Amino acid sequence: MRGEAKLYFMCGKMAAGKSTYAKQLARDQNALLLVQDDFVAALFPGEIQDIPSLVKYSGRLKSALSNHIFELLSRGISVVRDFPGNTRNQRRWFRDLFERANVEHELHYIDASDDRCKRQLRQRSEALPAGSAWTTEAEFDAITAYFQAPADDEQFNVVRRA
Repeated sequence: MRGEAKLYFMCGKMAAGKSTYAKQLARDQNALLLVQDDFVAALFPGEIQDIPSLVKYSGRLKSALSNHIFELLSRGISVVRDFPGNTRNQRRWFRDLFERANVEHELHYIDASDDRCKRQLRQRSEALPAGSAWTTEAEFDAITAYFQAPADDEQFNVVRRA
């Protein structure tokens, strides 16, 4: 494994604090931060209307960025990915990246209860400008139904935060 670069990626329910933590981690590690929400908002404005459209457009984004992330890692640049790694399938993509680039990795798992996430979701929504789209508790429940915590058999280097 190359010692210079490392791929850092996140796992945790919606509103667990992944994005806030990813920003701090990127600063602490002097790593490049890539944020899915920023890319999706810029490339597909107004096109994410439901879970299927989110899956569709985030899949396109992953395809477009995979080789670029591989190149960054291969050149010794650490990357923090603020993209969801909330299912086994999503985490396979991260594995492909760090194994292909032959670099170390850390899966940062923000282990937060549904109650804490919903409270933080309400707080986040209150801070939005009038007329902004926000996620309801029903949408949280629908998305969280797909959540899979990292398992030992996946053999990731997990850094767990409560």
